[in-house]
Amino acid sequence: MLKPRVIPCLLLRGRGLYKTVKFGDPKYVGDPVNAVKIFNEKEVDELLLLDITATPEKREPNYELICDIAGECFMPLAYGGGVTSIAQIRRLHRMGVEKVSLNSSAFHDRRLLEESCDVFGSSSIVAAIDVKKTLFGKYEVWINSGKTNTKEDPIRYAEQLARLGVGEILVNSIDRDGTMAGYDNTLLKNITSAVDTPVIACGGAGTLDHLRDTIACTGVNAVAAGSMFVFHGKHKAVLINYPTPEQLEVLHLSHTTP
Repeated sequence: MLKPRVIPCLLLRGRGLYKTVKFGDPKYVGDPVNAVKIFNEKEVDELLLLDITATPEKREPNYELICDIAGECFMPLAYGGGVTSIAQIRRLHRMGVEKVSLNSSAFHDRRLLEESCDVFGSSSIVAAIDVKKTLFGKYEVWINSGKTNTKEDPIRYAEQLARLGVGEILVNSIDRDGTMAGYDNTLLKNITSAVDTPVIACGGAGTLDHLRDTIACTGVNAVAAGSMFVFHGKHKAVLINYPTPEQLEVLHLSHTTP
């Protein structure tokens, strides 16, 4: 069995790196290029870069900034935010972005998602699902950086994305985002049980135990985290960090234990 990846998730807002709580209250945490340089030194598995204002502002990705980041990134880089065309995906790949994540555009244009997989290969395309619970506990898919409720059921939607051939599905819990209270393992288990496509968990990680538990009990192929890797201590001082090789080995072993 492949070892699960542990992926820092960085949020872009303008030219800065920010962290949110439940997709709101953005807090500036530094320069993204500097953060990438530190993650290089820590030899992270992969890096996920999401521009959280591109879609709401109806603009294309910030190619200049992405190029600067990709030029300093020595690990596989995935990017999402404001991508609406094959030409944009091709441009991002040429800059050094290995994977492109489609969220709002995937929901509005399933043909774009399917064509992207055909043109660039499934391994290059990630479909992202942002999920939030209603007051009655029902899961629903939100788009436009969590501003628009589609009323779509995330499990049924994940099944549709899997049939279109995406290489991975990124599942992000809006309710857990930035809380550092743990992933929504119920949601993740429901989705991994419904699709064979690899799933990346996101939203809520705060400790190594959270990573280990989600890897062990949900069947995800990777765990992504933001706050956990940019904050340190009870006062949440900004400090770029990542598990040591020894800590990662514990996570990997727990994944393969029956």
